[in-house]
Amino acid sequence: MKKIVTIVGARPQFIKVAPVSRVLRQSFQEVLVHTGQHYDHKMAGVFFEQLNIPQPDYNLGVGSANHGAQTGEMIIKIEEVLLKEEPDAVLVYGDTNSTLAAAIAASKLHIPIFHIEAGLRSFNRVMPEEINRVLTDHVSSLLFAPTEVAVKNLATEGTSSGVHNVGDVMYDAVIYNAKIAQENHKIEDFGINEEFILATIHRAENTDDPERLKAIFMSLNKLSKKVILPLHPRTEKKLKEQGIFDLVENSTTIKIIEPAPYLEMLFLESNASAIVTDSGGVQKEAYFAKVPCFTLRDQTEWVETVNVGWNTLVNPIKDDLKELVDSYEEKPYVEGLYGDGKASEKIVEYIKNFL
Repeated sequence: MKKIVTIVGARPQFIKVAPVSRVLRQSFQEVLVHTGQHYDHKMAGVFFEQLNIPQPDYNLGVGSANHGAQTGEMIIKIEEVLLKEEPDAVLVYGDTNSTLAAAIAASKLHIPIFHIEAGLRSFNRVMPEEINRVLTDHVSSLLFAPTEVAVKNLATEGTSSGVHNVGDVMYDAVIYNAKIAQENHKIEDFGINEEFILATIHRAENTDDPERLKAIFMSLNKLSKKVILPLHPRTEKKLKEQGIFDLVENSTTIKIIEPAPYLEMLFLESNASAIVTDSGGVQKEAYFAKVPCFTLRDQTEWVETVNVGWNTLVNPIKDDLKELVDSYEEKPYVEGLYGDGKASEKIVEYIKNFL
């Protein structure tokens, strides 16, 4: 049986790996490597439990660090695993430092790389995620694009060999888990009994810019409905460093909760009246849940959600978030932007043919 090493490290990747591993393990020996990029139980361990992901064969324990140090340590440790396991291919997801480190380590050892979520572009090279996804695409043998726009992005860069539009594996995960989430949770579990807006903030372009960070939380504080904020540890640290955590903690509008595991997030997303986020995955989950999304970024790689009117890009310094949320008029829902929910099966078929 052919062997595939799958490398993940961050919360969104755990969600994506769940549906793919279920299908992949029917035909291949999968060795699962967790780099440790997201390492505490709330950000990592609970996902493996909820989504029935097999426990990692390797946990590299890299943890937080500056980009260069973190990526460098990952390359060293991933290379050690690849030399030991001698896989037929390496499977990577998305655009994290774990993705780039795996791509560099595998390419140097001449091991084929399969990239899930290939071809996404925000066209903003300031974003570390943009660098990660571009570089990974250019050393991959199979590029699994979630949309036709992603396929065109790759063609524009001169990459067409090995490119396949399979749809989005996150849609596979939502279809599989949405009903479970609704059956196992109720709104009172989160200490609220009124209409609410869900907010998530974690990206470096927002958290590391004091002006943007303050503008975001001032805007959230002005919204007309209660704001439920599962607070990312990194964002909490930055709020405290900037001296605005007390404003958030004492707000009558913003209700801080612990980082929400996947099923709880699906439940909150589907029951929110609107979602404010800077997360790529949450943008899509908002679309799947048919909830309007307001994305606190100047660009997004998920342009389809903007084009059909279910996602609005918001500059937190220049734009009035409250006005945008209050004046939003629901658009006709466009089905099928991200495939048919069978991306995992298509991916495994292409891998079989390649190997």
